[in-house]
Amino acid sequence: MIWFALASLTPAMLLALGALWGGFWPVLGLLSMTALVFWLDRLQTPIRPNIQGKSGLWVSVLQACAHTTLWCLTLWSIARPDHLNWANTVVMIAGAGLYFGQISNSNAHELIHNSNRLPRRLGIAIYCSVLFGHHTSAHMRVHHVHAATLDDPNTARFGEGFWRFFLRAWPQSYQAGKQAEDVLRAKQRSDGIRSWHPYVWYNAGALAAGLGAWALGGFSGLIALFLIAFYAQFQLYLSDYVQHYGLLRHTKANGRREPMGPQHSWNAPQWYSGAMMLNAPRHSDHHAHPSRAFPDLRLQGDTMPILPHALPTMAVLALLPPIWHRVMDGRVMDRMRTNAP
Repeated sequence: MIWFALASLTPAMLLALGALWGGFWPVLGLLSMTALVFWLDRLQTPIRPNIQGKSGLWVSVLQACAHTTLWCLTLWSIARPDHLNWANTVVMIAGAGLYFGQISNSNAHELIHNSNRLPRRLGIAIYCSVLFGHHTSAHMRVHHVHAATLDDPNTARFGEGFWRFFLRAWPQSYQAGKQAEDVLRAKQRSDGIRSWHPYVWYNAGALAAGLGAWALGGFSGLIALFLIAFYAQFQLYLSDYVQHYGLLRHTKANGRREPMGPQHSWNAPQWYSGAMMLNAPRHSDHHAHPSRAFPDLRLQGDTMPILPHALPTMAVLALLPPIWHRVMDGRVMDRMRTNAP
């Protein structure tokens, strides 16, 4: 379990030092999530973070505290006059956005799947802090229901480049999540149940984040929040694009979809990026067992599609569609032939 804590919290610590002191610390924070991860993933190590029977909740809570601290320090440092030079500011925005979009996102994703109310609300709060609270509904009510189908905005179609996917999925996931919640609220009202629409809370959370950014840094703090939140959301869509590219469920003769299976998500077995992202690259097992805690997620069987490189590396390739298609389209076609009904 210590590997999950070390890998996910080290970048936050380095970026926090960068927010306080500037200098080379922000660069170290960014390098710890890019160059260091790339190098460590290539090491032939017997370490495989896979601790069955453990919830990992203490790591999630600790990481949520780190997220909140880094969020405050980053906005304060960027908006404070004469504290960081322009280069430090750019690196801090990039580093914080990458951390929130890859590591905090993985943690918030873990928390919203928790069966207890408090961890779920903590996960929602993390998403709201980057103006993305609606992802809770989009993920739980849409993605887990329709993943690997054309009804899921966050499933990338075969041949679809990332930039086209991002411009399509970004607004559609917001709308699909709201529509799913609208249907659920209508059913609850018919059953005599009254409850607040979750999107009211998501919008209130975004407003609270904006007010917090203003309190920390005025107009500059608010602009910094918008930039960091956009980059964090951008990172989340990169992950979804890579993990679901081109893999679709078949429709049976009776018109029903085949069940979601291990063959419908891309996975990555690399040890360090897996630990840093709380086993998020073990995506097939998560879809098969959404309530399974991250330390217990597994890579099993030949039916799980494996990416040719670690998830962070594939995210970089996705930014270059010609290279991405050259690397991935043949693999998707092989999968289509293998999984043909």
